[in-house]
Amino acid sequence: MKAMILAAGLGERMRPLTDHTPKPLLQVGGKALIEHHILRLADAGFSEVVINVSHLAQQITDFCGDGSRWGLTVEYSHEDQPLETAGGIHRALPLLGRQPFLVINGDIWIDYDFGQLRDYRFVAEESAHLVMVRNRPQHPNGDFLLESDGRVRELPPGELGLTYAGVGVYSAAFFSGMRPGKLALRPLLDDAIRQQRLTGEYHPGGWEDVGTPERLRALDEAVSSSR
Repeated sequence: MKAMILAAGLGERMRPLTDHTPKPLLQVGGKALIEHHILRLADAGFSEVVINVSHLAQQITDFCGDGSRWGLTVEYSHEDQPLETAGGIHRALPLLGRQPFLVINGDIWIDYDFGQLRDYRFVAEESAHLVMVRNRPQHPNGDFLLESDGRVRELPPGELGLTYAGVGVYSAAFFSGMRPGKLALRPLLDDAIRQQRLTGEYHPGGWEDVGTPERLRALDEAVSSSR
């Protein structure tokens, strides 16, 4: 299975930090966010990684290189302007191939074992499987309901669900109906729910959406102090 790290965003909420540094290269516990992902991927047995880049792309390609220092290979999908999540994945499909692949948001930190997702046979044609986490104060209601049978359901107004962690396995056919260009992932996920093509699992461990400088500082302190 190949893995894709989403690293093309502008990181507007992280300014001024991201004016000169792409968000995936911000440091947590002495390592760039993207390096935490790559190290976990290497430890889990992944050997091929695709990274999409746009904002300050050269810094990311210079930092990651061909991936050999981590014992894997890295290829890049270049975007003139950030295409958002679904648009970026769709653009990278020629590099990702026809088999299901793992996608990780480049602006999160998570201690999940990616090796648990390498057996992609549970991902059917045109389907996807999401990793969910408990809600955080900045997103108190969550994104979706996760049923006991593993199905992901729509979150009714006023109810509490779980938050999509920014980690999931997607079949290539999941994106076959969309046109090239800028598109968020959420509309595709909502459509998959209506067609009962979306499953998920709950990760009880550590996770953080590094969306603001304040959350970055708190996460850096927590990760550094845990060593």
